[in-house]
Amino acid sequence: KRQALGTGGIRILLRHLLPLAAAPLIVEATFGVAGMVIAEAGLSFLGLGVQPPDASWGSMIRDGSRYMLVAPHFVLAAGLAIFLVVVALYLLGDRLRDGLDVRGGRV
Repeated sequence: KRQALGTGGIRILLRHLLPLAAAPLIVEATFGVAGMVIAEAGLSFLGLGVQPPDASWGSMIRDGSRYMLVAPHFVLAAGLAIFLVVVALYLLGDRLRDGLDVRGGRV
């Protein structure tokens, strides 16, 4: 219909298609970042991620596991940080999904 009125293809793309495609991509990006945080922590825990001079929550858990009986807060602090970041990213993605929903509500 828009092309019949003389609107160009680029304007249709920018005004109609891009906003509809951007919302799901933004939401998926937040879920992807949460997954990457878990993946990086897991790889660092196994010794395959960030190498020792640099800090990583996974390597902090690995290094603190030796002292679990004496000082459990070494492991719990890093584990709680991972948990809070991942939950916050999932909640952000969920809120963005609800806010950017074109239909105006959940089905």
